[in-house]
Amino acid sequence: MLRITQNKLALGLISITLSSYLSAGEDFVFGQASEEPAVKISAAQVFTLDQAIDYALDNNPDLQIAIERIKQAEARLGIALAAFYPQITARASYEHSNNPAQVFAMIVAQRDFDASAMQNINSPGYRQNFRPEIIGTLSLFRGGQDYQKSRAAELGIDAADFERSSVKNALVEAVTVSYYAYLAAQEALKVAQDSIYAISSELKQTTLRYEAGTTLKSEVLSLDVKLAEAKEAEIRAVNSIALSKTSITNLLGLENPETFTVAAASRLTRPRLTAPFDELLSLALTERPEVMAAARQVEISERELKAELGAYLPKADAFVSYGQNSQSPGFSGQKDNVTVGVAVEMNLFSGFSTKQRVSAAQRKVKEMREVERKTRLAIEQEVKTAFLRLEEALARLRVTEASVLAAEEALRLVNEERRAGMATVTRYIESEVARNKAQSNSIAAHYDALSAEIALKKAVGDWK
Repeated sequence: MLRITQNKLALGLISITLSSYLSAGEDFVFGQASEEPAVKISAAQVFTLDQAIDYALDNNPDLQIAIERIKQAEARLGIALAAFYPQITARASYEHSNNPAQVFAMIVAQRDFDASAMQNINSPGYRQNFRPEIIGTLSLFRGGQDYQKSRAAELGIDAADFERSSVKNALVEAVTVSYYAYLAAQEALKVAQDSIYAISSELKQTTLRYEAGTTLKSEVLSLDVKLAEAKEAEIRAVNSIALSKTSITNLLGLENPETFTVAAASRLTRPRLTAPFDELLSLALTERPEVMAAARQVEISERELKAELGAYLPKADAFVSYGQNSQSPGFSGQKDNVTVGVAVEMNLFSGFSTKQRVSAAQRKVKEMREVERKTRLAIEQEVKTAFLRLEEALARLRVTEASVLAAEEALRLVNEERRAGMATVTRYIESEVARNKAQSNSIAAHYDALSAEIALKKAVGDWK
């Protein structure tokens, strides 16, 4: 009865964890709540669709993960920009040696050189040297690597933000579809229970007439079959409600069971197609965050390639060192020394590692371009599928609405025939069950059409 709705749920939901249903108690309508949710809920709070969406946007773990990835991207930008600032290091070293060359250097650096030092230059004995110092370095040129890496990091923030928008777009659709699926399952349960009541009542009367010998046993058996079918429909509806509970629980990011329910829609809007397919596709290719995120990834890979190519160019660094050399710890301004300079280096041969890194970066650019093309093709397929399903759902809705009118009229006529003794009890029950089934199908078709409309809105990036 609700297989179409359930199939759409399986495609649209971000995560359905059936284990939470198995461990959850049946004394709540559906859902679980964390100990400290961003939005506190009372034990008997009723969620409207808008409230459920807002709660999911505040608590869904997928969205929180996307937000943390944005923060990580911002941190990576800070790391890249650090290359443009001076690097200052404090260092202290100690040496103890009798190596003539090192001892002579210590004597000179400690400013203790005199004539006696020359006399003992070959056998100076042991000498120690304490050197506290502060070293500052500044990158002057790295072949453009620092600039390209900083630009790639800036683009990474944009890509992470587009990914967050993509999660939000999918999350709103999933919550909305779950909401409609829950209401559809409730309506289906009511129809099934009404059918069970009607068939059970008629079965009781028919059984009495059979025992009195005024009707055939086949009438009783036919009603038994109808009752079994109605109970089967009830089981399916109850299971659909349970699945909707599990879905909404996960989407809202809840952990502990809480008693809450969703408010029935005050008035269901009638779904419709708002634009032709070509216009919707053009809108999706410009508005979907996945497309923009893929484009940013292409730009990032191109920047990373330029950074790798910068390894072929020379590098220049300025440096300054301020410290002292002495035989004992401490600091004396009379023995301090300063070194200032510029170092230029160029990698002449790296064992082909630079070449391989450049090759890997080039392949990454090609990969990201194919990912972008794949993303566009996937979005085109998604829009086309959603468009066709909405067309089908609208057509099915019109058919089921017409079938409800026909079934109600047929039931009215059969009821009149039954009163006149022209129709059997089985024929009457069949007509009543057919009317109930037509109503159930119409309700399911309406919610399916609403879900299809939501899927099309998600396909064009309506909630980015």
